[in-house]
Amino acid sequence: MPRIAPAEAPYPPAIATELERIMPAGMEPLVLFRTMARSPRVFGKMFAGGLLDKGPLSLRQREIVIDRTTARLGCEYEWGVHVALFADRVALGADQIAALVHGPADAPCWTQEEQALLAAVDDLVDRRTIATSTWDDLAAHFDEAQILEVIALVGYYHTISFLCHGLELPLETYAARFPLTPQSAS
Repeated sequence: MPRIAPAEAPYPPAIATELERIMPAGMEPLVLFRTMARSPRVFGKMFAGGLLDKGPLSLRQREIVIDRTTARLGCEYEWGVHVALFADRVALGADQIAALVHGPADAPCWTQEEQALLAAVDDLVDRRTIATSTWDDLAAHFDEAQILEVIALVGYYHTISFLCHGLELPLETYAARFPLTPQSAS
């Protein structure tokens, strides 16, 4: 059970409208969203600052950044929801899904531009900055608006990870689970 009980329907009109907008038809709102609905102010700010609309990155690039960020922060809840809902849509294979959690940024399953994205996420998570060599690789593949989007996504999903961990949210039943490490699989 999470530390704050998720809100139940019927939701206040503004929250109900937002939940209908962001959730696929027929799917129960995420525990995270229903928990955030306990504070209409935080709920509203969270969605006002959301980055799931069409931005300067492709859907695949955005998901790689989100999945790597949440994996590196140990947030199986958010990682699992994104992998369950988007991995097929963005053609992430099983080897790539495992590499998001356990692999190095330069794993051979990634293109050079994807490796640059992963290295930027790793730098931001590990050092709270981007090393010059990582920046140079990123800038070789992405323009300023795209780089700003990467940094904002990592920051936003850092916050989402804090919420999931701090609230001790239970994993969604349909969400993916972190793959076993290569050592634990043998």
